Amino acid sequence: MPSSILRDFGNGLVMRRGTRGDADALAAFCGHVHGDETFGNPNLRISAWTRDLASRPHPTMGPEDFTIVEESSSGRIVSTSCLIPQAWTYEGIEFGVGRTELVGTLPEFRRRGLVRAQMEQIHEWSTQRGHLVQAITGIAHYYRRFGYEMALDLGGRRFGHESNMPQLPDGSEEAFRIRPAQESDIPLIAELYALTCARAAVACKRTPEIWRYELQGQSEESDCRFVIRIIEDLQRRPVGYLRHREFLGLTGLSLGSYELVPGVSWLQVTPTVVRYLWKHGGELALTEGRPRTTFGFVLGTQHPVYEALGRDLPTIVEPYAWYLRVPDLVGFLQHIRPALERRLAASIAAGHTGTLNISFYASGIHLALDRGALRVIEPWAPEPRFESGDVRFPDLTFLQVLFGRRTLQELRLAFPDCGWKDNESLVLINALFPRQSPEILPIA
Repeated sequence: MPSSILRDFGNGLVMRRGTRGDADALAAFCGHVHGDETFGNPNLRISAWTRDLASRPHPTMGPEDFTIVEESSSGRIVSTSCLIPQAWTYEGIEFGVGRTELVGTLPEFRRRGLVRAQMEQIHEWSTQRGHLVQAITGIAHYYRRFGYEMALDLGGRRFGHESNMPQLPDGSEEAFRIRPAQESDIPLIAELYALTCARAAVACKRTPEIWRYELQGQSEESDCRFVIRIIEDLQRRPVGYLRHREFLGLTGLSLGSYELVPGVSWLQVTPTVVRYLWKHGGELALTEGRPRTTFGFVLGTQHPVYEALGRDLPTIVEPYAWYLRVPDLVGFLQHIRPALERRLAASIAAGHTGTLNISFYASGIHLALDRGALRVIEPWAPEPRFESGDVRFPDLTFLQVLFGRRTLQELRLAFPDCGWKDNESLVLINALFPRQSPEILPIA
């Protein structure tokens, strides 16, 4: 078989790698399957994003990172997925991530194992590139069947309304101005983004090439295109940046990034930013022919702007979740060992010597601590009884603790078969894996 053919399913279906020549067909397919199936309306923004990935220079992927299942007789695409490589950090420790996206199948070809075969291929490619984790955003529950757990906060937003917008006093002018970012601003943007990441346990690393791609490399219609703006004072000194899509969300315009230079007051700059959001949201509403009723911030569960605005962000939407897959959990824990030891050193268990057996019921992990150092991280086999192990996690729920989405006590509320042997075990697991917020601006 030709080298581009990855698998022959029989019945006239083959899976192959994508090529640049597939860009238009991929765009049409993904726009269709990710559009409104009830009314047959394609998602044109998904189409544009797909075309960009398959045809434009991208910092981390190319068209060959698409899997395509096609009907041999007609050449028709019936199912797709793609891999978008990136680097994330765990408290500053870098690790490779394979982001799977644009997974879709025509209705008449579903339940034939086509997605499973493509996921296996994507996982293989990801492992070959040295990725320790795979990640995907997607519909509820579905990706659990491929070894994923909803383990990391995705989104989290707060909204205000016109009545919450701070008014500019009569006769006053804005103390800050907002202008489009330029390529020369990339070092500033990267420096400010590093401040954002420093507040997070898990973050996505962004190189200058990635910022340049976001500034210049995407089509205006792409679902994943964000515009970047620089905030300046009246002397044209940069004091911060913000980032948002150039179309309305469900009810208004929201920021996906907002950061200020250290020493600049969030209380003073934020009113200008809110008025910008409201005004520009109104301009987009006129263009799109629909109402704008809110301004918002999609900045997770914690951010300085939430404190700066307080009750003027009355509507709170809790985060959804990233699906994460960690095929070698022992290897990943060994990779992030320095972060775990730093956490332990900052806890009441600093300098602790002892063991911690983590049970997943069918398998487990043994940790050995020597005066605060993690000397051993290795597989461990629990005994076949309910209370084997110092702490217990059913299925893949441990990933929620590993990535800071939940504590063991919080998981226990939803999963009665989560548990711990004694207070020492609980203190150690909470010290090693505290609840923390991420900052994931994924490469798209």
